[in-house]
Amino acid sequence: MKRGMLAALGVAAAGVVGIAAWLEWPEIGEHVTATDVPPTPELIEQGQYLARAGDCIACHTVPGGTPFAGGRRIETPFGDVFSSNLTPDDATGLGTWSSADFWRAMHYGKSRDGRRLYPAFPYTNLTRVTRADSDALFAYLKSLPPAASPPKPATVAFPYNTQLALRVWRALYFRPGEMTEDPQRSAQWNRGAYLVEGLGHCNACHGARTWLGGTDAAAGYSGGTLPQLGWDAPPLGADRPLTDAEAAQLKDLLQAGTSARDVTTGPMAEVVFHSLQHLRDADLTAIVDYLRTLPAAHPETARFGPLVGAEQGDALRMLGATVYREHCSDCHGADGLGKPLVYPALAANRLVTAESANNALRTVLFGGFAPSTAKHPRPYGMPPFAHQLSPTEIAAVLTYVRSAWGNDAPAVSPAAVSER
Repeated sequence: MKRGMLAALGVAAAGVVGIAAWLEWPEIGEHVTATDVPPTPELIEQGQYLARAGDCIACHTVPGGTPFAGGRRIETPFGDVFSSNLTPDDATGLGTWSSADFWRAMHYGKSRDGRRLYPAFPYTNLTRVTRADSDALFAYLKSLPPAASPPKPATVAFPYNTQLALRVWRALYFRPGEMTEDPQRSAQWNRGAYLVEGLGHCNACHGARTWLGGTDAAAGYSGGTLPQLGWDAPPLGADRPLTDAEAAQLKDLLQAGTSARDVTTGPMAEVVFHSLQHLRDADLTAIVDYLRTLPAAHPETARFGPLVGAEQGDALRMLGATVYREHCSDCHGADGLGKPLVYPALAANRLVTAESANNALRTVLFGGFAPSTAKHPRPYGMPPFAHQLSPTEIAAVLTYVRSAWGNDAPAVSPAAVSER
């Protein structure tokens, strides 16, 4: 009996030790070199470029506020967090930080005082950034004018707001480590992988997530619903390999916000405006080169609205053809091919034919506006129709364009429109 009890206690103790070791896994091997690099003009210029590549300004700037001064609300399923002040203000920003402190945040997801950071700051991606690039980014941020911007407390609910919860989350979803090059791939492909997986943190939106908010590595870039933003992030892996012409159009889309067939709107328009349009041509080519090799994946979006029966679908398509002719054909054409670099094509448009019609619906309701970029400074916009068309008419025109010109996507119900 005593031997059995001792054995049971031993197993229990081993289990506790094992769990403790598992929880400490992301903390093991934490090492930060305290060497500071002199902030030369060249280093600052490099850091500015990297800040644009990482689109840091988007999250760390309140709309209309001081750039990089933080305070922008970032909604999560567990509560709201607010971005930190990245200007060199001594009291509220990075003024008293060293490059080693900054590297700890980037690489290990920890603040200067060792506190574990909320993963709304995408350190699961930024850990792949090299120390040299981290130092350059820090040198640029330290060169900014200091701006006082006291931190706003997060509203994350218990128990997710505890350091223990963050330790468990990190044990499940975070392993610090720099990007390693694939020797079987070209230097260009490896550069694209570094930008997409690291600074670009593209899977923060385009990657599927678990119920705890961690990235589902097995699902890859399958996209999915962004409930806090109201949009869907499309999958980045194509069902078939892109042709060279299609790859060139994708590069145009990322650089200019507008290509011969497509246009970026919604959250992606902001990414193009703040970040992608500023990247070097070689880096955009590298990004596209990497994206072309992603495996095909299908978005894990929720079913869009109630199902539409065959009879109702036919009636919606008939009404939709009339609505399209009266309100849409002048720009997008009777054939749905639009006008290159002006009005996007609707035929064979992935946004139009997506399993979820959410993005197309939001565009019809609230308008579609491409970013103004150096390559395409005066893009055409699409006006909103929420005030002009009824839910039935909007459902009808969406059902029509999703089934015309060879498109083959499910009908949209008026109830789904009314829910928006």
